[in-house]
Amino acid sequence: MRSILRAIRRLAPASTKDISRAVGLPVPIVAAVGNELRQRGLITRERPSRLTEAGRAVVTELGMDLTLDATCRTCDGRELVIPEVLDEAVARLSAIMEDGPAVDMTIDQSKCTPETKVRRILALLSSGTLPGGSLLLIGDDDLISLAVAVVGDVLGSPLVDQVTVVDISPDILGYIQRVSADLGTRIETVQHDLRNPLPEKLHRQFDVAMTDPPYTPEGARLFLSRAVEGLRPGPAHSIFLSFGGKSPDEMLQVQREIMELGLVTNGYIRNFNEYEGSGILGGVGFFQHLLTTSATAPSQEGDYKGPLYTGDKRSRQRMYECVACGELVRVGPGAKWASVGVLRAEGCPNCGKGPFRPGPLVPAGPEQQTRQPASAARHTGGRPQVTAAAPEPATARSDTPEPATAQSGTPAPGTAQAGAQERAGETAPPVPARPGWHPPTADERDVLEERAAPYVTRQADEGDLEAIGDFEVDIARVSFGGDAVDDPVRHRTRMARAMEKSKDGMIVAHRPGDPAIGWLWVSVNQNTMTGDRYANFRSLAVAPVERRAEVAELLISSGLEFAVRHGLTEVVGRVHVGNVPMRTLYRKFGFTPTNLVMKLRLPAGADDSASERQDPSHAGH
Repeated sequence: MRSILRAIRRLAPASTKDISRAVGLPVPIVAAVGNELRQRGLITRERPSRLTEAGRAVVTELGMDLTLDATCRTCDGRELVIPEVLDEAVARLSAIMEDGPAVDMTIDQSKCTPETKVRRILALLSSGTLPGGSLLLIGDDDLISLAVAVVGDVLGSPLVDQVTVVDISPDILGYIQRVSADLGTRIETVQHDLRNPLPEKLHRQFDVAMTDPPYTPEGARLFLSRAVEGLRPGPAHSIFLSFGGKSPDEMLQVQREIMELGLVTNGYIRNFNEYEGSGILGGVGFFQHLLTTSATAPSQEGDYKGPLYTGDKRSRQRMYECVACGELVRVGPGAKWASVGVLRAEGCPNCGKGPFRPGPLVPAGPEQQTRQPASAARHTGGRPQVTAAAPEPATARSDTPEPATAQSGTPAPGTAQAGAQERAGETAPPVPARPGWHPPTADERDVLEERAAPYVTRQADEGDLEAIGDFEVDIARVSFGGDAVDDPVRHRTRMARAMEKSKDGMIVAHRPGDPAIGWLWVSVNQNTMTGDRYANFRSLAVAPVERRAEVAELLISSGLEFAVRHGLTEVVGRVHVGNVPMRTLYRKFGFTPTNLVMKLRLPAGADDSASERQDPSHAGH
């Protein structure tokens, strides 16, 4: 909030995109914050936005009424300026882009502007990696190979001895070959799926590499690893990485991937890259100059089978509005149009036209839920352990006074407008909420199980007691802190007794043949006041294995199906107030908060009889 208010104060009148670029937050978040500020009378309803008198007063009160801007007005903070001699290169690249192949948004393609292409070449020249030597491009939907050739043609001398492009798209590679034929720069194209290691002939052959990978940590790791495969061995070889701005947690993952590859950052420029499209990221991305070291080695030597593109990790649909006729269209996993790019290509189903404005996310159902971690149990040596770096496990207890409802038809609260984006003077219209949860169809169940594979669920048995006991210890520590009963033997004994009475409702997730990595305990309780029966999620935790979020969703769905089979219409899930990831996951299934447990610490020396009367299993509750 402070960053956005400060940006509006400094940039006013400021568009949502300008604010997004200034603060490094996605456009939908900036738009949503802007709408909240507008409702509170802190910024004007007219666009572009300015602070109102009340807004200026708040900014002054917060000590942010300073408009000093030290950004270079010549380069706009990009550190490089395109000289006039290369204006021709910009114009020629604009024409090349117009005739080039369309982007495929399902594999995270997005065209960078012709100015960005030239700036990247200038960065190579400024770093001393060009002219001369050999350049490896890991993916080239930005047509940087042609930019190298065009800039060299304009300057009257080739900038590089050889350019090699490795890309999966035959359309892009064919276009590069056709256009480069008369430009005087030798460009080799190799059609290859980068999920697989580079062809042997490309290993250890190149002086410098450049990549603009899918904007996921997995994409960064894979594409950088392939770049390392192609570079000559030894330190001080350059890799230039372009990437979109992400949350601090996601960027931490990206920077960890860079470090694990043995690479070091030599330079970093925010908002260096501009893209046509990429509206959620404000149409910009950073540019990072990396150097190899003596410790550099590929981190992905074999084939890669996991999620790679943004769409692989996205499980929520979004509504898009046709500007021409106002038709609202669902886009995303499970919808007719998997991406807005496909929708644009086919046109509005009502009028056949477009373009389309992004609207709110569709509230999550079991077949399309955003992926969130569910617990803090780290899988080490066959047992889960709590670590500070991981989200916390959830716990469900049986003593909730009133059950929360999770009936079919209950909407996930607050989600219908959570993704609303700013558009032409108003907020995107809300979409009617979907039911919070409904029993999955056979197809939906298949999709859910496929997403969680290789992990499956089954009824727990005595062989799972060791893992279950460890999960219960971790749940207790999160729920009760220093008051937790954390003796694994005691928890295993307790669970063994419970299992002797009934295994019904005890569910584990595991890879066939391996110990359990997830645990859900559902009991059937009765409200003593009304006599109504309801399901109680007593325990829920998942170790942070690969696809942890999907495993958590599979467990919860299995628990809800258990409740349906027993004719129950209400489900309770108890969770610690500080366990935000688990609370978020519950909300995705339509759970709504109903009760809040209040706790007061009495001074030392209070009547000891109170503690003697307390049920030790609820110590510190």
